[in-house]
Amino acid sequence: MQVLGVIPARYASTRFPGKMLAPILGKPMVLWVAEAAAKSKLLDHFLVATDDERIADIAEHNGYDVIMTSPSCRNGTERVAEVAKKLHLYEILVNIQGDEPLITGEIIDKVVEDLFNTPEAGISTGYVPIQSERKAKDPNVVKVVTDKDGFALYFSRSVVPYQRNGIVKPKRHIGIYAYRWEEIIRYSRYPQSDLEREENLEQLRALEYGAKIHCIEIPGGENLIGVDTPEDIRRVERALKRLLKGRK
Repeated sequence: MQVLGVIPARYASTRFPGKMLAPILGKPMVLWVAEAAAKSKLLDHFLVATDDERIADIAEHNGYDVIMTSPSCRNGTERVAEVAKKLHLYEILVNIQGDEPLITGEIIDKVVEDLFNTPEAGISTGYVPIQSERKAKDPNVVKVVTDKDGFALYFSRSVVPYQRNGIVKPKRHIGIYAYRWEEIIRYSRYPQSDLEREENLEQLRALEYGAKIHCIEIPGGENLIGVDTPEDIRRVERALKRLLKGRK
């Protein structure tokens, strides 16, 4: 199967405008993500999908392919779906979120491999167990509940499942998705769902309209730090400094 990685990168973030170009240790965030994608062994190709010439210029100047997409895309999945409609060569498309500067090629490959190995799934994604009560209660930490076979039952910003006895530990959703081409095209045809709007989680549209989303535990995924605010940049920089120091 031909696999395309797509890094959706919009400029007009509500909470942090221009965050894709925010410098992290002197390098724009989108380039950290692109460098990780370049280390994937299972992507046949990858590109940056954006609606902003500033992001496009930075990516192209550093040797990465870019495809311009509509500013009307409401989330990363819609942006990847627009790419899928333009590029029919690829059977699998991977949404590599541009605000995850600590993503690795190994994590990308883990999700792709899971879709290879789960023919009944239309989408694969990742999770890590949540170890702290603080993270479990944080609405910025998205939780996922799965069935016995690892298929998603629900995603939420609330603590799910409710911790009455502590038998089932919450799982933190890792926001990277591998889609079969026909599944993401199907997603693009559906209107926004009520659950999607209520929780502000794009994957709920796919789930509410019957998509099979398989979830796999991601080793090292607990180290990922998504960037939502300028304060998150400082957290990422501290993590990167520790990581780079450990490699010396």
